[in-house]
Parts: sequence; structure tokens; C-alpha cells
Amino acid sequence: MDLSRPNRAVTVRQTVSGGGEVVITDMAALIERNLEAYRQAAHGAFSVTTERALRSDSAVFTEWCSSRALLALPAEPSTVATFIDDQALTKKPATIRRYVSSISHLHRAADVPNPCERSEVKLVLKRMGKTLGSAQRQAEGLTRRLVDKMMHSSGDTLRDLRNRVVLAVGYDTLARRSELVALRVEDLRHGTARDGTINICGSKTDQMSAGSIRYLAPDTMRLVTEWIGKAGIEDGFLLRAVLKGGRVGGALVPMEVTRVYKEMATAAGLPIETVAAISAHSTRVGASQDMAASDRIELPAIMQAGGWKSPEMVARYTARQHARRSGSAKLAELQNRTS
Repeated sequence: MDLSRPNRAVTVRQTVSGGGEVVITDMAALIERNLEAYRQAAHGAFSVTTERALRSDSAVFTEWCSSRALLALPAEPSTVATFIDDQALTKKPATIRRYVSSISHLHRAADVPNPCERSEVKLVLKRMGKTLGSAQRQAEGLTRRLVDKMMHSSGDTLRDLRNRVVLAVGYDTLARRSELVALRVEDLRHGTARDGTINICGSKTDQMSAGSIRYLAPDTMRLVTEWIGKAGIEDGFLLRAVLKGGRVGGALVPMEVTRVYKEMATAAGLPIETVAAISAHSTRVGASQDMAASDRIELPAIMQAGGWKSPEMVARYTARQHARRSGSAKLAELQNRTS
């Protein structure tokens, strides 16, 4: 990662183990030394998804700085503030906030002054929030009604069966795409009522790798069992690529999940605008919306089903369902204005 070397040499005295002292006259060398120590200390501390996001976000910032002859590490508060303003022209607020969080993480890892803690950066973020708002486009929720329609429109090939398994497991587990493609046959357990469970390991919020047990309904388990048998899978990844001639390949890649959903939605005749708004997150959104609309499933149960640690995302996904049970909705019912 090219972080752009400082244009001046500085002398830094750094204490090392044993009480000795090393003198470093190059800031870039000190930063690299600190980053390497952090890499070793943090090895295995974060999920694969978090590590990938940190690398990607840091690359966006350093490349932006490099193209403008600005120092990325340590960055000046004015540099980060300008970066935020520039990114706000094309990026969503949530993405920019994630960028800033990664920039802050990078500076803490390098043990250098953190520009993201300065009021200049905080004020620019606050201004961005007021200008752009915090709302962002939500994936189209694949509710049970849409899932059933897509299932019934699916074909009879091995690939079609695989697609039905992706959709069914995605809906039941509310798994993110990275979690979905990482599911393994060894983590599958059959229940006594023809249902089952599967353990999601190394998820975005599972920093301790404890795993998260998710439920699989009987109809989903029947599909999974049929798929494992016809695909000849004995162990390893549950969801596999299906190649030409019906040959079963390696693990499905994350980007294929969205393609599977869109392909099935198109075959089911869903409106073009609905298909366009479908993503790998759509089963996660749709299942949580169905739970919220049921009136029988409480928030803690929804959070457990999707592996959420806080209620914010659940609230965003289910805002429309809760609005239909709001005070205004109940008032309309009392006033006989519901038909």
C-alpha cells in the first residue's frame, strides 16, 4: 500500500523491549514499523469481511491522496475533510462514514495523530449528514410471497435446484452473501421435526468466531437434502457452482448470489423495477419484513434470526411494516378509514 512518504525527515526516539532505544529519522519507516507490529498483533482479531473493507477503504483514500499529491498517512484534517466533500458528490453517506472509520482505524494502527478526531472532520461529516441525509436506497425485500413465486417458476435442472437452495437458505438464515457462500455441509444438523439448523462461522459481527446457529424450515431442509444428494457433495462448501453439462464446481462466489436472485425474479415475471432493486441482501430484508408484519415475532427474536447486535438495521428494514401498526394506522382504523 503506497501511503506517500513524508517530504521531510524527523527524528523519533522509540523505546524497544529490554529498555533500549532506537532512533528513527524517517517518519515513513516508523509508520511501517508500527503498521507491521499492528498487523501481527491484530492477526485473526477481525472477520474476513471487516479486513476486506479496511483494505478496500484505505486503498480508496490513499489513491485519492496520491492523485492530488497529498499525504495519506499521517493525513491532515483538511485532507480528510476535502476527501469527504469530494466523495459526497457521488457516494452514499453510509459509505463515506465507513471510509472515515477506516481512515481512523489506519491512523490508530500506525500510532500517529488521528485527523478523524479533529473538529474539522467531525463538522464536515455533520454537514454532509444534513445535506445528504442518512437514508440510502434499500434492497428490495424478497418477502415470502415473492420467494414462493420465484420458487414455483424455477426449472428442473441441477442448476435450478441449486438456485432454489440459495434462495431458501438465504431467506431462512437471513445470511449475508459472504456468510451464505461460506456455509459448509459439516455445519448442517437435522432436527427431529424434519427441520434443521446450520452454523454460520466468521460472520461480519462474529469477531470471536463463536458462530451463529440459524434455523432451516422443513421445506428448506428437503431442498438442501435433495441438492446434496444430486450434486454428490459429501463435505465442504454447501453451495457450489454448476458448470456446463451439469458438472458441480467449487464454492459459489459472493457476487453470484445477487445474479441468482435476479435470474429467478426475472423468470418469475417480477416487474423490471423490482428486479433492478434486488440484491444479495434482499432475502435478509424480506425475511425481517415478514417477521415484523406478523405481529407475533418480537424485536429480540428478529435480531437473533439475523445476527444483529443492535436494533438500528432491523428498524430500517422494517420501517414500512411498523408504520402500518403506528398510531396513525390505529387512528385510521378507529375512524373507519381503512377501506
